[in-house]
Amino acid sequence: MILSACGLICSDCEFFGSTCTGCHHVKGQTFWALEHVPAKICPLYDCSVNKLEYRDCGDCTDLPCTMFREMKDPGSTDQEHVQGLTDRTERLKNVNRNT
Repeated sequence: MILSACGLICSDCEFFGSTCTGCHHVKGQTFWALEHVPAKICPLYDCSVNKLEYRDCGDCTDLPCTMFREMKDPGSTDQEHVQGLTDRTERLKNVNRNT
């Protein structure tokens, strides 16, 4: 299982291997960030890995922070977003606790 800095399972993503190789591999410059973010880098990756020098958001005591909660896939419903936040937070905490 390959996880992104924000707890998404990269290896389960439809774009993994073709359009994207995972945020850690591209240092946060994912295809969607290049297209939609002025700084051309995922804000969650930039904060956790570049600025705070964490492995991922799971090392942060503020997880889930405001930025984490507010970054919503425009294709997901509010209910899917809330469930995704819960799943990703648990996944990151469990991975970081066991490594």
